[in-house]
Amino acid sequence: MKKIRLSVVLATRNEEANLAKCLESVRQLADEIVVADERSTDKTVEIAKKYGAKIISVSHQENFHITKNIAIDAAKGEWILQLDADEVVSPELAKEIISVIKNTIFNGFWINRKNWFLGRFLTKGGQYPDPTLRFYRRGKGRLPAKDVHEQAVVDGPIGHLKHDLLHYRDTSFAKYLDGFNRYSSFFASQMQQRQEPIGIWPAFLYLFLKPLSTFLTIYFRHLGIVDGYPGFIFALFSGLVHPVAYIKFWQRKYHTA
Repeated sequence: MKKIRLSVVLATRNEEANLAKCLESVRQLADEIVVADERSTDKTVEIAKKYGAKIISVSHQENFHITKNIAIDAAKGEWILQLDADEVVSPELAKEIISVIKNTIFNGFWINRKNWFLGRFLTKGGQYPDPTLRFYRRGKGRLPAKDVHEQAVVDGPIGHLKHDLLHYRDTSFAKYLDGFNRYSSFFASQMQQRQEPIGIWPAFLYLFLKPLSTFLTIYFRHLGIVDGYPGFIFALFSGLVHPVAYIKFWQRKYHTA
């Protein structure tokens, strides 16, 4: 039996528009592909099977990292590369990964990520280099599954790869708004779990202070202004997630329609 050096793992839900491009980028890299699918109703599973992926059917989770951990736990490779379906491994990154797994003292590696938004890769605003911890030895890395923006926890020394992972999450503004809606709903659930109060001060905090602070931080402190119109829109909507989440939380608490 062929030794499994590298497992590429993904969690998916209706990703037919993205998955083939992602899996094609690792076709020569992965010894094994594991897909934990949240019962997609499109051609996601069919596409994954064409690339020889092992499919695990699971129920939908509001925190997608729970599903990612299912894929991680099912992997058999010595190394795990955890990807999202809208990410692409560049040829340069693939070569680097092949090189490091042959001989390294590290148990995991940070990978810089380029994020596509409104027709271009953002270069500032906290969106680049956007390091993400996705590549680690099996049994040494896992997601805490407490927050949508958390990083994996890796036991042992961690290195940093030189080449970029390409992230095409927001290929259209409509798609960005879909993600915006999911994230704001998740944040509302977190507020509900923390039993945050409803009142004048919390409303002022979430409806005014947090969105303003987030916008100013991304657009000016982190130089989102350098990315022109896309940078402005990204900073603006990054701030608006706070009032939207608060309103959803308020609506859930009082069971209004």
